[in-house]
Amino acid sequence: MRLRLTALFLMLLMSAARAAPEAAPHQVEIPLASGTLHAQLFKPAGEGPFPTVIALHGCGGLGGHADPVLPRYHDWAERLLKSGNAVLLPDSYGSRELGPQCRVKEMHVKARRERVADIAAARAWLMKQAWVARDRVSLIGWANGASALLWAVRPQAAARDQAPDFRAAVAFYPDCRISAGLGWSTRVPTLVLIGANDDVSSPPACRQMVDGAHGRSALARIVVYPGAYHDFDRANTPLHAASASSDIAAPEHGHLGTDAEARAEAQKDVAEWLAR
Repeated sequence: MRLRLTALFLMLLMSAARAAPEAAPHQVEIPLASGTLHAQLFKPAGEGPFPTVIALHGCGGLGGHADPVLPRYHDWAERLLKSGNAVLLPDSYGSRELGPQCRVKEMHVKARRERVADIAAARAWLMKQAWVARDRVSLIGWANGASALLWAVRPQAAARDQAPDFRAAVAFYPDCRISAGLGWSTRVPTLVLIGANDDVSSPPACRQMVDGAHGRSALARIVVYPGAYHDFDRANTPLHAASASSDIAAPEHGHLGTDAEARAEAQKDVAEWLAR
């Protein structure tokens, strides 16, 4: 009887271990010129040095009421973690005591200003961490975070320190309209991923932006996924946003088939781009 109870107990422990989350982040504090940037860090076990990805949330914010990291970003962080990357997720809104900004007309945190400053502060903090592979720090961003990324990788935004620059950047469905009109280019390899049916961001503007950049730099590439909509990379959720708002807080309608195919392709594209 005792052996049966022991065996049952071990089975329960194993089931609990399988059901437990694979990774849990912890909060770090990053100095800003004025204030503190809170960020969530997913870090592999060991001393490193690890390639590291700075992941930039969309206009819905990084976390919710019960979770510091929303499921979409948690899923991507775990995927990157399994590939041996550390993942740092700055909370640009929560650090400034702001909620989601998708429907805010006058945004207090601008992609081209405060969020670029957050990216610079996150990079500077990472450069001081012994566990970071300093020459393998990359960027990934979604919607508003991707727009901030586009501003941060422009040649004019290069840091003046002697530390290595970003290794690569991946922008999910950014708003390319302003950048396309300004003659955007990038100083680091930058991959833009967008659905052909995205009616929040503009696929034609993103293609125009990348095509224009090829005249100034060969470092940009765009992938347009046929039939996919805005937010196509969100797992197990209806993804199409049919409004002027974007990302997590937007009204949604299901187009799961084409979005699921695009999501699977994007996962491979991101892995290959960051492994360059």
